[in-house]
Amino acid sequence: MKVTQCNIAHALEKSKYLFSNLYWQDSEQQYHFSLQFTADLIAMNAANFIISSTYQEIVGTADSVGQYESYQNFTMPDLYHVINGIELFSPKFNVVPPGVNETVFFPYTRTEGRGASDIKRLDEFLFTLDDEAQVFGKLDYPNKRPIFSMARLDRIKNLTGLAECFGKSRKLQEHCNLILIAGNLRTEDSSDSEEKAEIVKLYQIIEEYNLYGKIRWLGVRLSKSDCGEVYRVIADRHGIFVQPALFEAFGLTILESMISGLPTFGTQFGGPLEIIQDKVNGILINPTNQEEMAQKILDFVTKCQENPQYWEEISNQGIERVYSTYTWKIHTTRLLSLAGIYGFWNYTSKANQEDMLRYLEALFHLIYKPRAKKLLEEHMSQIT
Repeated sequence: MKVTQCNIAHALEKSKYLFSNLYWQDSEQQYHFSLQFTADLIAMNAANFIISSTYQEIVGTADSVGQYESYQNFTMPDLYHVINGIELFSPKFNVVPPGVNETVFFPYTRTEGRGASDIKRLDEFLFTLDDEAQVFGKLDYPNKRPIFSMARLDRIKNLTGLAECFGKSRKLQEHCNLILIAGNLRTEDSSDSEEKAEIVKLYQIIEEYNLYGKIRWLGVRLSKSDCGEVYRVIADRHGIFVQPALFEAFGLTILESMISGLPTFGTQFGGPLEIIQDKVNGILINPTNQEEMAQKILDFVTKCQENPQYWEEISNQGIERVYSTYTWKIHTTRLLSLAGIYGFWNYTSKANQEDMLRYLEALFHLIYKPRAKKLLEEHMSQIT
């Protein structure tokens, strides 16, 4: 097509599922890893330049493998063996973090753009509305400090882990309520097997730790404007936002909560490690250690009760962090600049790419295309 191709991987699945390449056949029916990983290899190698949200997304850290790094050398038994699948230190890699929509997500202290009726409606929805179709749980003490989280209800997002962490800490329950906005409330309303399992698990945790009266679970999909206002309503009550994912490629919800003024607790596994400066503009947590996570939240809440200015300090530092680094204006300026640079590079070095392109064509026609065709046929047979 004679265009400059940019590859931006929102979330590469390979590093999320341990040993997924070695045991790909066991999960093929559900996740189709053979298609995903092959498409990833083709896309990242065909691109003229690659945009990554963080440095560790490319090469990882001392303790974890980078998302792109996981494609460098790997084996999928009975399919193929990859050697040097991607050149990690190629000059086509660039770190350009995404931003937040500042017209939707902005500090809770800004009165312009906040409607009194919306604030009242969403405050009632979050804390007091009795509607079994959309809400599970009635709070015994709605005025306790809210611990808030909002995400898809799947294993990686780990909202059930946050609920269990809350359930194990009686002291945390004394000081706070847990507010979750996540997925569906009933398994029959979901078509996703992983979400169904998490729904069942969340109810089991609520029962096991007797969290009735201490948790609200809202099974709704909010509009973008309501989503922004929800963060601010939680901030009005001096709440906190917790992002407990087992792995997070970047973490847009981290930016959304921080710019809204919510002190934010983010997973140390993935993008939040580069967004949050620990105990400066947020707090990093290890979601695999629930006792430690609960203690960090409790320590923060206790410190805020002793010194209310501490909540304000972390809130303001979080807002400043986002405005200084993570806006779409900053992102688009850098992206357009890179497009011009790599467009010229593509024009001057086209001949050097021919061998790679022929190899990728072989990978596409011999492996990807027949498997994609088979998957499409299976899908069509199920809906006819």
